[in-house]
Amino acid sequence: MTVLTFTLIMILGAFLAGFIGSLSGLGGGIIIIPLLTVILGVDIHYAIGAALVSVIATSSGSAAAYVREGITNMRLGIFLEIATTIGAVCGALLSTIAPTSFIAVLFGLTLIFSAVNSLRKKEEHIVLESSPLAKKLRLEGTYPSHDGEVIHYGTKNVVGGFGMMGIAGMMSGLLGIGSGAFKVIAMDNIMRIPFKVSTTTSNFMMGVTAMASSVIYIQKGYIEPGICMPVVIGVLFGAMAGAKILVRTNPKKLRIFFACLIFVLAVNMIYNGLNGKI
Repeated sequence: MTVLTFTLIMILGAFLAGFIGSLSGLGGGIIIIPLLTVILGVDIHYAIGAALVSVIATSSGSAAAYVREGITNMRLGIFLEIATTIGAVCGALLSTIAPTSFIAVLFGLTLIFSAVNSLRKKEEHIVLESSPLAKKLRLEGTYPSHDGEVIHYGTKNVVGGFGMMGIAGMMSGLLGIGSGAFKVIAMDNIMRIPFKVSTTTSNFMMGVTAMASSVIYIQKGYIEPGICMPVVIGVLFGAMAGAKILVRTNPKKLRIFFACLIFVLAVNMIYNGLNGKI
């Protein structure tokens, strides 16, 4: 396979990854790694490095829009980034010494978890009274509703959410994903943040988390420009195309279809990992 052919395949595959990731709500990075490892035979460490770079690019673009709309809780995000950054660095260091088969199996299990989590019914939690620690850290906030009304909300269980964010960061650094499912669980289920705020704040945090772990991958030589550039270009255009399609379609049916597709990819990753093919 020539370099040009390899690059074109990566751009097309990354476009599909960004497209599927945008429609499913799981992000393109979670599709990139099976594409590069299973289909193109790229070493999983280089695939993780490319996925991290794509997470940084996509998060930076979409996070800016959410911040402008006043939905993202930046103070909460910056506070929780302490946990995710530490976790991301630990996960990246672990990834460089862990067997590739172990990473592949863990990635497959994480894919299944993320796909199932994307299908669960999202309930809006509005907590009016914050916990004493949340008040001290001033983590409560407001966000505009669809009709322009300003909704006030509080925050609970700061310590539990901070700990879960550390796990989310470790999974991001270890597997090269945004680990949005874990971050949303920390904010939505544990800290009782409204779902709309938790998803946008999670998106704001993903880029910083991925940046922290990518430093380790750069030092180890796993960030290969020849792989990263086509991936970033493809994922960005795919995510933009997916966002436009999502507005005109039924998101529930799309999420069910792509969750099934991601489940198949997950089983494939686990199978190849257990058989030492990755």
